[in-house]
Amino acid sequence: MKIYNVKDVDGFFKVIDSCEGKVELITGEGDRLNLKSKLCQYVSLTSLLKSDVEIPELEVVAYEAGDTEKLIRFLMENQ
Repeated sequence: MKIYNVKDVDGFFKVIDSCEGKVELITGEGDRLNLKSKLCQYVSLTSLLKSDVEIPELEVVAYEAGDTEKLIRFLMENQ
């Protein structure tokens, strides 16, 4: 799923941490990074970890239906 304009980066990572299954970030080069890994969160999004920064666009894959619902609910509540 494509995700746009994530303003609450810390909240976004908290939702990802609460997911049951694997959640991956698809990079522009097509690589898949495990967003449940703190190291991958840090390495892949280092410049976006500041609280005043907005993530303009991400492609994320959640492998569990409940996790997809959590992400959608978070995005709808934080628009």
